[in-house]
Amino acid sequence: MRRWLTGVALGAVVTTTLIGCTRPAGIDGDLLDGWAPMAAPTTFTPEAGTCHTRPQDVGYFSAYAPVDCAQPHRAETLHVGTLAAVDGRRPPETGSTGMRTAFDECDRTARAALGGDWRGARIGISVVLPSPQAWTGGARWFRCDAHELRGLDTPVPVRRTASLAGSLDGSSSLRHSCFNAKTEGDDVTEMVAVKCSARHRSEFTGIWQAPDTSWSAFLKDADRAHRGCRSTIARFTKVPDDGNLQYRVGTIFYHPSEGEWRSGNRAVQCFLWISDRTLNRSMKGAGPQALPIN
Repeated sequence: MRRWLTGVALGAVVTTTLIGCTRPAGIDGDLLDGWAPMAAPTTFTPEAGTCHTRPQDVGYFSAYAPVDCAQPHRAETLHVGTLAAVDGRRPPETGSTGMRTAFDECDRTARAALGGDWRGARIGISVVLPSPQAWTGGARWFRCDAHELRGLDTPVPVRRTASLAGSLDGSSSLRHSCFNAKTEGDDVTEMVAVKCSARHRSEFTGIWQAPDTSWSAFLKDADRAHRGCRSTIARFTKVPDDGNLQYRVGTIFYHPSEGEWRSGNRAVQCFLWISDRTLNRSMKGAGPQALPIN
């Protein structure tokens, strides 16, 4: 009924115009004359180089409250990218092409911002996407947030009062180094970080980039990961990468979570492990004499 009444009123205006009502003095009849055009609608985009008191999984505008990185915080936005080519009614899901694209860009930009490979340090990277409502409204940004983590076995963000930018330049306490591995049978229950000058039996030796297989296929072939880590250990210690390496040193590896794996993280963290004696120095470049065949 309301739409019909509107139509009748409009018809009355047109009819009056047709019968020749005169125009008041000073009116040119152009209703848009002198009006500025309406601005195109814009969507909110977060800023890089900002810190946040708590990590976020979804970038809700209502929860966006950045703080100075000198203030207590648990997350830092190192980079903000755009998923211009990604369509759909909802933000990309774990394992999707869009999420893998975002993670790859976050990985590369994080290394540049941090001054080193975050995968070999107590640093985590997360991709933060717009809310479903913002995505529907046209938002296509993604945040690359970095977090200092408590440790290998407790990867939870800790509170900081300084930016992570450049934190991996040169030597850094955030880098993985030497550990005492607590074990039960063939299982590692905890990796306790210690100085390499202290007594220890394990040391981080680098990253093995696993092949692009399914998550289940990776889990089923642990031997492949151990072989990959042995090659990493050989390069780190300057020991021949041959069949005797497994009789010189053992291997421990940490792998990404299933969600990280599906979104493109193939970084396996490799550690050498000595079972029959303790060390009090780093094995970097130590050579065959430091790791004899047993």
